[in-house]
Amino acid sequence: MDRRRGSAMRKPALEIDATRTAAAGEEEEEPVSPTGRLFLEPHFSCHIVSVSGLGGAVDLPAVRAGLEASLARHPRFCSLQVLDEQQEDPRPKWVRTTVNIDDHVIVPNLDPTATSADPDRALEDYVSSLSTLPMDQSRPLWELHVLDFPTSEAAAALVLRVHHSVGDGVSLLSLFIACTRRASDEASLPALPTTAGRRRAGPVYALSSRPRLSPSWDALAAFAAWIVSFLVLLWHTVVDVACFAATATSILGDPPTLFKGAEGVEFRPKRFMNRTLRLDDVKYVKNAVNCTINDVLLGVTSAALSRYYLRKTGESGSETIKVRSTLLVNLRKTPGLHTLATMMESGKDNGAQWGNRLGYMILPFHIANHDDPLEYVRKAAQVARRKKSSMESAFTFWSGSVVLKIFGIKAAASLCYGMMRNTTLSFSNVAGPTEQVVFYGHPIVYIAPSVYGHPHSVSMCTTGPDYALSKLRDIIKLVLAVDETQFPDAHELLDDFDQSLRIIREAASEKQKDT
Repeated sequence: MDRRRGSAMRKPALEIDATRTAAAGEEEEEPVSPTGRLFLEPHFSCHIVSVSGLGGAVDLPAVRAGLEASLARHPRFCSLQVLDEQQEDPRPKWVRTTVNIDDHVIVPNLDPTATSADPDRALEDYVSSLSTLPMDQSRPLWELHVLDFPTSEAAAALVLRVHHSVGDGVSLLSLFIACTRRASDEASLPALPTTAGRRRAGPVYALSSRPRLSPSWDALAAFAAWIVSFLVLLWHTVVDVACFAATATSILGDPPTLFKGAEGVEFRPKRFMNRTLRLDDVKYVKNAVNCTINDVLLGVTSAALSRYYLRKTGESGSETIKVRSTLLVNLRKTPGLHTLATMMESGKDNGAQWGNRLGYMILPFHIANHDDPLEYVRKAAQVARRKKSSMESAFTFWSGSVVLKIFGIKAAASLCYGMMRNTTLSFSNVAGPTEQVVFYGHPIVYIAPSVYGHPHSVSMCTTGPDYALSKLRDIIKLVLAVDETQFPDAHELLDDFDQSLRIIREAASEKQKDT
């Protein structure tokens, strides 16, 4: 059955472990979350694919033993999606089953000539082929593919493929990292980047720079600033929600550019490519422009898209073209690594929340030819600052839940599909480990996640910082997933990201010299 095309789900033939179900009671069955159900719809059947480069050859028995003791014990990774068709309003639910690890660890028989002649291409071709292969619904919806041959960046690779209904990308990457340990102390869990820190300064938060007044005036000024901040937040949210509603209902749509996906693009094969970017270069630009790392990555994306578009169309770039990206925002607090490790060890959720709780944000990118390359980053920072003063993602999640409850899953899926079809790109960013880690004894060189099954021809994901084993420095992995039919020269687009960061970095260096 081709789940990529969202065929109707049937009760799996695999026998459910009645012993465990009887012992654990109702805990063994949970309903699939509303967002998870969206990912089961025909035009929205999404899968997450994550490539992990290893610093050594694969010890297959160690990987199997590690999976059996950890990932395969996680409630979602040892459960089937079952639909009780005897119910009046059947809804899928998670039902525990016994995991046969051999069904999920896949060692493909590849042509040794191809893997020796061009190993990077062989890895890319194999990962891309997964976008054409359905997953077996009679088993838990995850696979680990073992590619035990060296490439230019790693000695071997592991490819984890998971159906998006199992969980969102942030939670799944955190779960994967919870399976790793510190290279310096293999008994300890690694650390993830902290999100705590000073909020970005902006017009409504600029009280710290004002002259000191009397306590009463300080309190009045703080209250006035809070009122202004609330009104700005309210106005931005209203505007963003109206724009989102117009997009989802096809009243508002992006112009037809060479990046816009054709009808049925969600069913077409995707090519997954990644490129390593130096975090030091990104930080240098960040400091020069006084923005964030994400702002720099957004600016580099805008510059790369502009380079590719203007080269292919021959246009001058004197007129700015706006295309929009959908940005998935994880609204559920991701359980900590210790909580996830305990969850896998016990095989129970331990009260931790899991699943998909995603809101959407529409993020504009500008295709233009700027004389100053730093202008791409400045405009991206301006857009990001504006989007941070909005509750768009929370409202889109809430509104989607309301539509689902009132009108059903088909109506909610139609709105989500309309929102995707009327935008151009997908963009996401996830945090990787901040130190060198090992996965069941295997050093991790890089992690490159992506997604397919949604109606976009171009999707971008960045992850970092990763610990680069070979050069002992922080890196950022840029991952592109593109429609092979629409972008036969996809590597040119990937090269444009590399060139854009180099040009922007040089412009930042010139700016620093002038000052």
